[in-house]
Amino acid sequence: MTRQIEPDSPETKRTTSSGDKRKKVRPGRIRERNRERILMAAEKEFSQNGFGATTVQKIADRAGLPKSNVLYYFSNKKRIYYALMDDIMGRWNEMFSKIQPEDDPATTLTSFIHAKVELSRTHPLASRLFALEIIQGAPVLKDHLSTTMREWVQARAGVIQQWIDAGRMAPVDPVQLILLIWSSTQHYADFQVQILAIEDKNEYTESDFQHAADFLTSVILRGCGLAP
Repeated sequence: MTRQIEPDSPETKRTTSSGDKRKKVRPGRIRERNRERILMAAEKEFSQNGFGATTVQKIADRAGLPKSNVLYYFSNKKRIYYALMDDIMGRWNEMFSKIQPEDDPATTLTSFIHAKVELSRTHPLASRLFALEIIQGAPVLKDHLSTTMREWVQARAGVIQQWIDAGRMAPVDPVQLILLIWSSTQHYADFQVQILAIEDKNEYTESDFQHAADFLTSVILRGCGLAP
């Protein structure tokens, strides 16, 4: 039997245009590209079919990869789902994860709100998939929510509380502020059909999302005693 070489193994090589010259393809780059393809396909499959009806084979077919390659990166469907959710939440909170007590509250909150609205524009399926998981009682993510996510929120809330204690913003509930930003920004992805019907539009444009981000920024910052 011929031994199969995985696409991101150190043995993988690509022939250059010079014919005889060969160079190694960086394994990490291939791994990253294939992992991204798998997670993009999984996002669409889970969003359309739910966790129960989605199979590794369907994800592989959508990604254009053999099922064996998908299982090389993720040993089962649940691990794909975990990785996808981790990727979604990391993408949402990447900017806000880096906040420090010395940062400017108005600038930081503005950047966070705009980043979240932009992700509602560019990755609406991710937001809807996460909402579906929560609506169903978080059957897969319950432990993550009560450990990793809780710790993340408490750490960010601690920085906001330091801003409040220093008199740099109004005394608001830091946890409720984070929840407000999450819910209001993700609304433009999760309830886009409702928004379009109310505003009598066929689709939401990039300028519409920009307007929404500016509006949310103005309202939220003023509620925190900050100038937009």
